[in-house]
Amino acid sequence: MRRAARSTAAFAFSAFAAWAIAAAAQEPPIYERPAPAGRYTLDPAHTSVLFRVSHLGFSMFTGRFLEAEATLDFDPAAPGTMRVSARVPIASVETHYPGDDIDFNAMVAGPEFLNATPEAPDMTFESTAVVLTGERTADVTGDLTLNGLTRPVTLAVTFNGGYAGHPLDAGARIGFSATGAISRSDFGVDFGLPAPGSTLGVGDRVEIIIEAEFLNPDAPKD
Repeated sequence: MRRAARSTAAFAFSAFAAWAIAAAAQEPPIYERPAPAGRYTLDPAHTSVLFRVSHLGFSMFTGRFLEAEATLDFDPAAPGTMRVSARVPIASVETHYPGDDIDFNAMVAGPEFLNATPEAPDMTFESTAVVLTGERTADVTGDLTLNGLTRPVTLAVTFNGGYAGHPLDAGARIGFSATGAISRSDFGVDFGLPAPGSTLGVGDRVEIIIEAEFLNPDAPKD
């Protein structure tokens, strides 16, 4: 009787262990699971905010901002409800000007161009609408504030994917690419604009290129 009971218990334990192993085998590792909904914060180590503007019509002068902050309310089940809020300190502009005859970064951040002041040191963006354009793409419209003026701007955004976590990462991670353009004159930044019919000057149209990753260290792991 005891031997039969032990055999039954052993069989039950073996069956349970086999089920647990099979269930574990079916559960993908955390880095293969999709990123969950939640509030994500910009990862500055994996973010680039670039701009391009015509210089005399000869080339597209390219610069970047070294600092940015943003939060994203992410919901893959309802992407149209997602919201992003971003802040870019204007003084963090980097033009890689090669000479030491002028402080070109300060000039671009100064009153002739982006006009950073103690009262308004930042550019800000607050999204107002997300319109899906594909399985992983959307037009994200929001209010951009610069030089004391606020105008609507639309960015073409691609969701590059994400994961629920990784043993070597801080939490759930997602990534995006975005492009757009503004007319700087719409924001009262008109220094150096070309004369009508000419390209000899600093262009009005400014292209925006963003590569960004966001983290959610508090995302549930299971």
